[in-house]
Amino acid sequence: MGLTVLVIEVENPASPDITEPIEFLIDSGAIYSVVPSEVLNRLGIRSLVEQDFRLADGTRSTRRKGVALFKYGERVGGADVIFGEEGDSVLLGAFTLEALGLALDPLRRELRPLPMILALGRDA
Repeated sequence: MGLTVLVIEVENPASPDITEPIEFLIDSGAIYSVVPSEVLNRLGIRSLVEQDFRLADGTRSTRRKGVALFKYGERVGGADVIFGEEGDSVLLGAFTLEALGLALDPLRRELRPLPMILALGRDA
């Protein structure tokens, strides 16, 4: 199976006119996207909390987490973002894919539009 990479623009929700294109490894098994801290700091995206993670080797690690806008073509979505540190991979995770209305086709390794379903209440 091959890797899927994609260039997506990252923006600060408070200043969406300033963007930075980043090449991401698409990882539908990851929940959050990881962007280098330097990029998020340059965009003025602030850390809101710290979150603990367990790494593949069983060790624990703490990273800062904030919120960013992600833009791919005409698609724009907001999602949690992890402030990546040295040695961290730049990943696009499931929350960001869903915020953009996209899903990764695991066989073709291509992005596909998600069917957007809106549940509306009905008056009786």
